[in-house]
Amino acid sequence: MAQEHNQKTGGLHKQMLLRLLVIVVAMFAFGYALVPIYKAICEITGINVLTPQTKNAADIVKNTQVDKSRSIEVIFDANERGSFQFKPETNRMTVHPGELVTVNYVVHNNLPKDTAGQAIPSYLPTKAAEHFTKLECFCFKQQPFKSGEKKEFPVVFVINPKLPQDVHTITLSYTFFEVAGATAMVAQ
Repeated sequence: MAQEHNQKTGGLHKQMLLRLLVIVVAMFAFGYALVPIYKAICEITGINVLTPQTKNAADIVKNTQVDKSRSIEVIFDANERGSFQFKPETNRMTVHPGELVTVNYVVHNNLPKDTAGQAIPSYLPTKAAEHFTKLECFCFKQQPFKSGEKKEFPVVFVINPKLPQDVHTITLSYTFFEVAGATAMVAQ
C-alpha cells in the first residue's frame, strides 16, 4: 500500500513539475515579447509617442513652401543625467514654417571609461510635436562614447506651415542619459 501511495505521489510531483515548467516558459516568452507588443500598441493608439516617425520626411520638405509672413521662436533645451555634458550650440533661433533648419548639440563623456548614451526629446507645447518634422536626429539611438570623447550631433528639422496660428514659441528639449549595461557593446 505504501509503495502504491509513493508511486501516486511521485506521479503527482512530476505532473506539478511539468505544469510549473510550462508556466515558467510561458512567462519568459511573454516577457520577451512584451517590448514589441508595447511598441505596437503605442504606435497604433498614439500613446507615449514622443516623436512621430516621419517616413516620408524628404517628400514633406520638397512639398513645403516657406511661410515668410510668420516667425516661430524655437528654444533648444538640454538636460543630462549621469556624467555627460550636453548642450545645444545655440539656445534659441527664429525660423519660418517650411524652412529647413539645422542645429547642433554637443555631448562630452566625462567618464574615465567607454560608455553609451541616449537622448529622448520632448516638446512644448505638446501640440507642436506633430508639426515638428525631424529629417536627421540622434535621439532614440544609443550613441557610443570613448572615455573623454566629445561629439557633435546635428538635428535637421522643418516646422510644418500647418502649425496652429496661436503657437509662436516651441521648446525642443532633450534629456541625455547614460545607458546602463551598454559599456560592453561600446568596447567592441
